[in-house]
Amino acid sequence: MAGLVNWFLQIGAVTKFGLMSLPQRRGAVAATVVGIAGVVAVLVGVLSIAAGFRQAMTISAVPDGAIVLRSGADTEMVSGLSRAETRLIADAPGVARGADGPLASAELFVVINLPKRTTGTDANVPLRGVEPAAFQVRDHLKIIQGRPFEWGRDEVIVGRGAAQEFAGLSVGSRIQVGRYAWPVVGIFAANGGVAESEIWADAKVLQAAYQRGDSFQSVYVKLVSPGAFQEFKDWLTSNPQLDVKVLRQSDYYAGQSEALTRLVTTLGFLIAFLMALGAVCGALNTMYSAVAARTREIATLRALGFGGGAVVTAFMLESVLLALAGGALGGGLAYLAFDNFHTSTMNWQSFSQVTFAFRVTPRLLASGTLWAAAIGLVGGLFPAIRAARLPVAPALREW
Repeated sequence: MAGLVNWFLQIGAVTKFGLMSLPQRRGAVAATVVGIAGVVAVLVGVLSIAAGFRQAMTISAVPDGAIVLRSGADTEMVSGLSRAETRLIADAPGVARGADGPLASAELFVVINLPKRTTGTDANVPLRGVEPAAFQVRDHLKIIQGRPFEWGRDEVIVGRGAAQEFAGLSVGSRIQVGRYAWPVVGIFAANGGVAESEIWADAKVLQAAYQRGDSFQSVYVKLVSPGAFQEFKDWLTSNPQLDVKVLRQSDYYAGQSEALTRLVTTLGFLIAFLMALGAVCGALNTMYSAVAARTREIATLRALGFGGGAVVTAFMLESVLLALAGGALGGGLAYLAFDNFHTSTMNWQSFSQVTFAFRVTPRLLASGTLWAAAIGLVGGLFPAIRAARLPVAPALREW
C-alpha cells in the first residue's frame, strides 16, 4: 500500500512540475490546444446536423400514431389510396374516435417550388392536403399566428420552419398552387417536428387543384393506445379489400431520417479523423518539446528515485489534460456556433425540403471529449516513453 501511495505521489510531483512549466512552452501548448479544439468543434458541429435532422423527424411521432401507405411504398410520394380504401382504414379496429368520428386523416402530399430566403434559389416545399381529423391526430400542432384555414376554401397554413426558411410564406401573402394564388392565413408550430416544414390545405380543395380525383397517398391514424397497433395492422393487412403497408409513426420517421443521418455521420467522423492526425502531430511536437526542455529535471527526479512508470504516467496525464482543455474549448465553440442554428436540407426519401435546427447534445459533447482524450493519449505516449528512458548520467550533464 505504501508503495502504491508513493507511486501516486511521484506522478503528482512530476505532473505538477510539468504544468508549472507550461508558460515557458506557451506557443507549442497553445497550438496543440487550438488544434484539438478545432477537431472537436468540427466533429460536434457536423454531427449536430444529423442529430437535429433526426430529432425533427422523430419528434413528430407519437406512441399511439400509425401511418398507412400502399403496399411496397416507402414514402408518401409513391403511395396511392382510393377513397374507399381510406374509409376501410378509418373504420378498422383500434382506431380512436372523437365526437366527429374516427381519428383518421386521409392525406395528399405534393411539392411546390418556393425560393429560399437566404439564397433565392428554388426548393421543393411539401404541400399537404389534410382532413379535419388531422388536427386531432397530430394534437401537438397549434396555430401561433393568424388562424386555421377554412374547410372548402383555397387557403393554406404554413409551418413555422417553412415560414422562416422560404420567402413568401408570411401571413397575408399568397402562394401559387396549380393555376391559383392561395392566401396564407396562419402559421403553426409542431414542437419542432417535420410538420413545421410543410404547408397545409384542405385535401378536397387540393385534389381539385391538382386534378387528383378522389385519391390520397396516406392515412394518418391515432390509435386508442400504443398496444392497439398490432390488432390494427393485422386487420388491415389480412383484409382482402386492401393492399397496404402499416407502420408505427416512429418507425416511418426513423426510416425517413436514416439515409441522411448515416451520410452526415460518416462524413463527420472522416473529417474529424483527418483533422485528428494533424492534432496528434501537434501533441507529439508539444510533448517532445517538453521532454527536451526538462531533460535535466527528469534526470534529477530519476536520480532521486522516481520510477520510469511514474514519469511515463505523468507525461501522458499532462498530454491528456492539455487535450481535454482543447476538447472543452472546441465543445464550447461548437455549442455557441451551432446549437439551435436553423436551416433546411433535402429529404432524399420525399425529395422535399425539411427545416430543422442543429442540436449539440450532451452525447455529442461527450463524444468530442473522448476524441480529445484519445488524441492526448496517442500524442503523449511516445514522448513519455522517451522521457522515461533518458539515461540519467548524461542527462544530468546537459545545460
